[in-house]
Amino acid sequence: EVQLQASGGGLVQAGGSLRLSCAASGFTFDDYAIGWFRQAPGKEREGVSCISSSDGSTYYPDSVKGRFTISRDNAKNTVHLQMNSLKPEDTAVYYCAADPRCTVVVGTPPYLSYGMAYWGKGTLVTVSS
Repeated sequence: EVQLQASGGGLVQAGGSLRLSCAASGFTFDDYAIGWFRQAPGKEREGVSCISSSDGSTYYPDSVKGRFTISRDNAKNTVHLQMNSLKPEDTAVYYCAADPRCTVVVGTPPYLSYGMAYWGKGTLVTVSS
């Protein structure tokens, strides 16, 4: 059974930091890219980061670039999302997802495709002003 378990969410003040973790099982972790997505109430789901399986290349949209850092530990089947300089607009439920590749859709602006093979349950991040 495929499982993706996100953890590490919580309440933090603006300017603070959180580190999310995604623990994966039930598939060959090394062969899959892992993405982080978020969804705020009344808003569309947004991809905020992705890390490839092959060379560890990463993707961030402009909204989080320079503040969020994704990393993976293949030995532990885990991906982390370090979130710094958090803003109230970062408040959302954060989900991790797996797919053979990170697919960035060309657009204005470009965005991370939602077409991931596996999804986990989310963890809530609340940033107070």
